[in-house]
Amino acid sequence: MIAIYPGSFDPITFGHLDIIDRGAQLFDSVIVAVLSNPSKRPLFSVEKRVEQIRYCTEHLPNVQVDYFSGLTVEYAKLREAKVLLRGLRVLSDFEKELQMAHTNSTLWSEIETVFLATAKEYSFLSSSVVKEIAQFDGAIDHLVPANIVQDMCEYYQNK
Repeated sequence: MIAIYPGSFDPITFGHLDIIDRGAQLFDSVIVAVLSNPSKRPLFSVEKRVEQIRYCTEHLPNVQVDYFSGLTVEYAKLREAKVLLRGLRVLSDFEKELQMAHTNSTLWSEIETVFLATAKEYSFLSSSVVKEIAQFDGAIDHLVPANIVQDMCEYYQNK
């Protein structure tokens, strides 16, 4: 069975990678799908995020990395996936994700959403937190892989 793990991943964190690792154990194939959202202003381009995630997941043979724009459900149909993989950190995530899961099922009745609780050591972690810390030259090496630390340092040094 193919699962899609959609998100902006700007940047990918150890919390995201935890969900990917665990999803790779549960499903035949996991496609990490980077959302190209023209209304957002990401730190890194879609191509850079795909490159970053590929580097971080190269040890997982059943994980692919791709990008898309538009509706996640349409992308899932295109990739013949019947599962959307989502991580949950806190109660507010559940409310938002449950609403999205119900909405997606109205768009395509064959799609299922599988929620994985984020490991407790990452329950506070978000890409926004990482960006805020990095912006003020704080240590982020315990939050993101080394390649992301390097890319973020370069980004903020060049700003």
